[in-house]
Amino acid sequence: MLAEISDRCNAVEECYEFMLAYAAQGLPSDQGSKSGGQVREFLQSAVQALTGLAETCAVAVKEEGLEPADKYLAFLAVLDRDARDSLAAIDLVLAQPAISSQLVDNLNASIHLRALLTDLFLVGEIVRKQDKPAGQVVTSEGE
Repeated sequence: MLAEISDRCNAVEECYEFMLAYAAQGLPSDQGSKSGGQVREFLQSAVQALTGLAETCAVAVKEEGLEPADKYLAFLAVLDRDARDSLAAIDLVLAQPAISSQLVDNLNASIHLRALLTDLFLVGEIVRKQDKPAGQVVTSEGE
């Protein structure tokens, strides 16, 4: 379950990184370029990763016996709200017949997406810590 959460967080972060590069290209549309073809794929991956993310995290809290559970669940309510707000914005962009670099730049600047990314950085860090045995030190080689 923790690996799935980590994968979902990574998918959204990768989408955001791609969107930063896409926004810088100054493209009028997603038609006719390699990155234009990829932007919808990255956005769809983010939609899939965000759909049900908070619920998946809630199951992990229970399965992993994370305590204090009420603190985790309170934060997951925030994550759920931010994910839903971001999904609405992403879905709006995906509904457009043409996705320009400027449109993606505006999506990147959305306070909803930025709040979500901050949530995911926090969740990702907690998941990484839960996935390591207590006291294990992570070296630069990832051991």
